[in-house]
Amino acid sequence: MNGRAGWLAGAAGVAAVGSAAGMSVARSLRRRVTDDDPHRDEDFELLDADRGCVVSTPDGVPLTVREVGPVDAPLTVVFAHGFSLRMGSFYFQRARLTEQWGDQVRMVFYDQRGHGQSGDAPPETYTVEQLGQDLESVLAVMAPRGPIVLVGHSMGGMTVLSHARQYPQRYPTRIVGAALISSAAEGVARSPVGEILKNPALEAVRFSARYAPKLVHRSRGAARSVIGPILRAASYGDEKVSPSVVAFSERMMHDTSVATLVEFLHALEVHDETAGLKTLNKVETLVACGDRDLLTPVEYSREMADALAKSELVIAGGAGHLVQLERPEVINDALVRLVERATPSKLVALTRRVKERVRSHG
Repeated sequence: MNGRAGWLAGAAGVAAVGSAAGMSVARSLRRRVTDDDPHRDEDFELLDADRGCVVSTPDGVPLTVREVGPVDAPLTVVFAHGFSLRMGSFYFQRARLTEQWGDQVRMVFYDQRGHGQSGDAPPETYTVEQLGQDLESVLAVMAPRGPIVLVGHSMGGMTVLSHARQYPQRYPTRIVGAALISSAAEGVARSPVGEILKNPALEAVRFSARYAPKLVHRSRGAARSVIGPILRAASYGDEKVSPSVVAFSERMMHDTSVATLVEFLHALEVHDETAGLKTLNKVETLVACGDRDLLTPVEYSREMADALAKSELVIAGGAGHLVQLERPEVINDALVRLVERATPSKLVALTRRVKERVRSHG
């Protein structure tokens, strides 16, 4: 069988497995149709209007960055998003925490390489190790001084762990706190979707993404037929999740290129950033997840929390992988507690005062 025939056979295999996976999750997707949509009027593209710039990595990849809050705020909180998403996945955190913290905290958001408005990169650079280095590039430009709290969701949590492993000298001198949301310290092959992710047909698409990029568009539908149903089924746990939120997250996933999807899927399977936990032991941490998460099941979070001396473990009942979109109030409250634990007493007092002011006007 020549290379092209093998590739086409692989793509056909992807389609076959994809349709089987699709059928297995179809029921759960159907259950989530609801007329109740409290977020119908939300502008999920709000972050696009924030102050922005581009940070170039040492290997020349432009990363799109947005920031909210004063440049001279006493604390900077930096958010790293997850696989197949973009910075907009922190929409509810940006909205609520801007009110919560006022001018005491600056929030920085960025799109990971190959995602959102950031540039594509050579497929061989789509690794969790590289993402840790990209985070360091963002920090060097956006937060060269002052205390920092890192917040990572899913692959973004792995990014934080990767950064902690590679740059331990930054903890706790600069980085005073970290949140790992719906994440894992090592490969997700143990999760319920692990077997599907090991499908050899996906490997064929990955091969073509690297070595025959012009052919990748032919595998686009096939690859999505495997990956799409998995991501959709894992995203939410509650049957009553807002249709507008679901549509927004599916838009983010659909806008992510197939090359990015298959390369980072592989990276998530094989990564091991457990060494980063030792570094995070030096700072206050939050470990959070939903108890219906199929991609990074709750035991991953329990294991990380057990390894972190200064951690708070938060488990959102009924929530799936996109817990910060599905149960934002739980995550927002936990992030407020993290910042209060991690920051100097002066800032803690100020944030409490802001909170009391908000309550008194409520």
